[in-house]
Amino acid sequence: MFKTILLIVVAVIVAILIYAATRPDSFSVERSITIKAPPEKVYALINDFHSWPTWSPWEKLDPTMTRHYSGAAQGDGTVYEWIGNSKVGSGRMEITSSVPASKIVIKLDFLKPFEAHNTAEFTLQPAGDSTTVTWRMYGPNPYVAKLMQVFCSMDKMVGKDFATGLTNLKAQAEK
Repeated sequence: MFKTILLIVVAVIVAILIYAATRPDSFSVERSITIKAPPEKVYALINDFHSWPTWSPWEKLDPTMTRHYSGAAQGDGTVYEWIGNSKVGSGRMEITSSVPASKIVIKLDFLKPFEAHNTAEFTLQPAGDSTTVTWRMYGPNPYVAKLMQVFCSMDKMVGKDFATGLTNLKAQAEK
């Protein structure tokens, strides 16, 4: 009886490991919102890391988080590094491409609690007197991440934070 149970448990574990290996080698998470403000106003809130505390969903998770800004004041070459509690971890962001009122691309390096190197993109599309903002993060999906995603997808883990951040961004831009 014990041997049968052990074999079943081993078979389930092996099946999960094999299934994880079949998952895609990259991931993408994306959310959008329409903001009743011109693209220039929304762009300014994203393009300057000093503005992120007003809308980023992670800024309020650790009131004692340390921040370090370097490089350009805004746009290409702007760098933002943080060290926080277990909820925000530590990492570094750098704006690698900034197209006025249209698109911002950020190199995103997480150091803790897990190391990951991804890209974040914000695209802004004018829509009459509003702007549709799309926040997308994508990157490689190593085996450990694939294994974790068997139980909880990146979309579920990060998507709700993107939605919260975009709602906060909307509130700031519509003031």
